[in-house]
Amino acid sequence: MSDPLSILSVDTIDEATLLAKLRRTRLRGLGEPEVYARSRIELVPGFDPEAVVPAQRYVLNDTVDKILEIRSALVELSIDLFALDGALLIRTSDDPDVVIPLLPPIAEESHEPDGRTCLLANDGMHRIWAARSVGSPISIVRVLDVPVEYPYYALALPNGWADVTPLDELPDGFEKKTYRNPDNYKALFRDFNALFPGVQAQRKRSNPSHLSA
Repeated sequence: MSDPLSILSVDTIDEATLLAKLRRTRLRGLGEPEVYARSRIELVPGFDPEAVVPAQRYVLNDTVDKILEIRSALVELSIDLFALDGALLIRTSDDPDVVIPLLPPIAEESHEPDGRTCLLANDGMHRIWAARSVGSPISIVRVLDVPVEYPYYALALPNGWADVTPLDELPDGFEKKTYRNPDNYKALFRDFNALFPGVQAQRKRSNPSHLSA
């Protein structure tokens, strides 16, 4: 049996610095504009995870388990991963040389084709799912007044979390999301990795061939 995960180091990023950096988030295409330059960005503690709508159709069980394991280890340092007042950069005993960025999930106001407006999870889907799994509220970064010409690159799931499937691994041909523009869906991708390297994990490519771009 392996030793329990331990936290080797923690560096903090305060709320003001976190929000200022996120304001500089760029799209991956369309000239790479700073999509949130004129948006309202705020850190909201104690948010109901059920009030955030997912776009992604799956969560990976191992990732959710790892989030809960890190949360338990952080509790020993009097830090609650689901109640962050900024962001963390941590190193763990699992991989001491890797710095892991831990941000509150990011959710943005999204105007959907069916006429509804919702708060859409665009980063931190697994963290939100983990909070739901233990019945905990969670701090989020809420982004309002997103330019209508730069909507999130995928659509909200019609039935919210009921449409999300927990998986041990992504099967081939699994379509992760319903994309607004299937021919160039990555153009509207929010590149948080450019600001916080490693925050957006690279998952297995599973989309059908017509979405391989």
